[in-house]
Amino acid sequence: MICPAVRTAVFAIVAPGTVLGYVPYLLLSGRGGAGSLELGPWRWAGLLPLALGGAGIVWCFRDFAVVGRGTPAPIDPPRQLVATGLFRWVRNPIYVALVLALVGEAIVFQATVLLLYSAAVFVACHLFVVLYEEPALRRRFGESYERYRRTVARWLPRRPR
Repeated sequence: MICPAVRTAVFAIVAPGTVLGYVPYLLLSGRGGAGSLELGPWRWAGLLPLALGGAGIVWCFRDFAVVGRGTPAPIDPPRQLVATGLFRWVRNPIYVALVLALVGEAIVFQATVLLLYSAAVFVACHLFVVLYEEPALRRRFGESYERYRRTVARWLPRRPR
């Protein structure tokens, strides 16, 4: 059996690698300069949310492998409810970090199309969480997930209680 860390690394390359790398590449390669944000030197400010988002994803993936003994992939979920690290502040830190990194990319590349893509990714994440992930977590972890859900916000980070 392959350890959770290796399975998580493979998932990280496939899922966030596609959302943060391949799709933006495709969107930018076809834009031909249209829809530029024209931020001048301010564009480099986008490196901060890009770096914070990337670091958040890595931190959360580590917690899934080490604490949860699984991966973020729905086909190989954690065996334990992960409520440590960034998961103490917000229930969906991977998706928050993903969108933060995408907004950073939009700023760095001065691309309106990436801002629109960021919004679409957030909507897709929200629908996935509400329609699939939360019901699955309720079934899988029962009352422990319900307690967690009552004390930790879905999207906006807040100080842990």
